[in-house]
Amino acid sequence: MRHLLDTKELTYEQAINILDTADYMAEVGTREVKKLPALRGRTVVNLFFEDSTRTRLSFEAAEKRLSADVINFAAKGSSVSKGESLKDTAQTLAAINADAVVVRHSASGAPQRLAEAGWIDVPVLNAGDGTHAHPTQALLDAMSLRQFKSQITGKPTRGTDLKGMRVAIVGDVLHSRVARSNLWLLNTLGAEVIFVAPPTLLPVGIEDWPCEVYYNFDEALETHLDAVMLLRIQQERMHAAFFPSAEEYSRLWGLTPERFALLDQMDYETAVLHPGPMNRGLEISAVAADSDRSWVLRQVSNGVSVRMAVLYLLMTGGSAEDFYGN
Repeated sequence: MRHLLDTKELTYEQAINILDTADYMAEVGTREVKKLPALRGRTVVNLFFEDSTRTRLSFEAAEKRLSADVINFAAKGSSVSKGESLKDTAQTLAAINADAVVVRHSASGAPQRLAEAGWIDVPVLNAGDGTHAHPTQALLDAMSLRQFKSQITGKPTRGTDLKGMRVAIVGDVLHSRVARSNLWLLNTLGAEVIFVAPPTLLPVGIEDWPCEVYYNFDEALETHLDAVMLLRIQQERMHAAFFPSAEEYSRLWGLTPERFALLDQMDYETAVLHPGPMNRGLEISAVAADSDRSWVLRQVSNGVSVRMAVLYLLMTGGSAEDFYGN
């Protein structure tokens, strides 16, 4: 694996290798000294053309825990605002001998262009591009779901997949790169995926995707869901009215206190996830976000572990066996 651009191209073996490596990286995070010398002397550039808080901080924490030198680049205040192209920026990175590039861009396909155009010959990690993909978010979600499955079954996470799990992804699927990346990865790992949303927030051609579709959240909740992932309403990408009002959206497709209470009446456990940032009171209620069922903070923690794993694997050519032995 040379780059990480999308989860659609990940094989089952590659996904398990990343998740197993991330399990070890999570152990590093519990130590008094939370660092490994794996990338000492190497330089990682965080190339963010789009605003970000959690993803940028998570990648930076991962890079520093692996002892890499870190250069943070933000489009605002840089030559990009003066008209510099992606190619010019890439050639600048090549000139300063960057060893890997983490890129977030508002244009779908920008990381792939950077990886394949021949402007720079280092691993490229997609930290989110337009409405296309967000592979490390999907991987940290899968890591969280593996942990949840382990908690329920009592079996260790290492080497396991998500077969038998049924995961509902609810909300603004149309504009969500997280939903797309999760769909492909969760299918690869054996989980069943269902999308729950109003018709206006589902992409054209979704009937050809490997998922079930529900327009009624309450009906979906009756189908034994192991996990519910709420998606943020991406108002900054909306240039039309996709639903009548925030109040109606919350009532019909939000995880309201009343809808959340239904989970407590089930005879099985259901995890609540959210990729963040959360619009409390819109797609998720405060009682759901702050409950014992919520995996939101563990998703954040797992994000650092997953990004450490991906950086290690891409930049060293190693595998999970480096840590766990044969």
